[in-house]
Amino acid sequence: MSTIDFPDLNIPEIKVLFNHIYELKKGVRRMALYTMNKKNLDYAVARVKSQGLAYAIQEIDGCRINLFIGCEECIAAIRMFVDRPLNLLTPEEDFILGALLGYDVCMQCKRFCSRKSEQLKSSQDIA
Repeated sequence: MSTIDFPDLNIPEIKVLFNHIYELKKGVRRMALYTMNKKNLDYAVARVKSQGLAYAIQEIDGCRINLFIGCEECIAAIRMFVDRPLNLLTPEEDFILGALLGYDVCMQCKRFCSRKSEQLKSSQDIA
């Protein structure tokens, strides 16, 4: 398949997909999150499959999806807890997602502590 076969592909968007695949194949990262226009999903999935990568799809709205791409172990973990919008993940789930995506661990710890503190404060305000 080539981008010529899909005339309405947003070329910069597809270049991001190619970069994610390249980094995954080179071992730079173990998993990537690719937010994309739903109309390009068939092409993206075909490309990911052709590279022997695992994937999971999360619908965002009628037009956009999140495509998680990576090794089977990481995608299996994603399938276990990403069952709602990413902004509704618990602080623990958010931390795991960030770690799987290869985000800086210290920054993830800071984010976790901040989100967990907010969660604890909210639960105390309700009680």
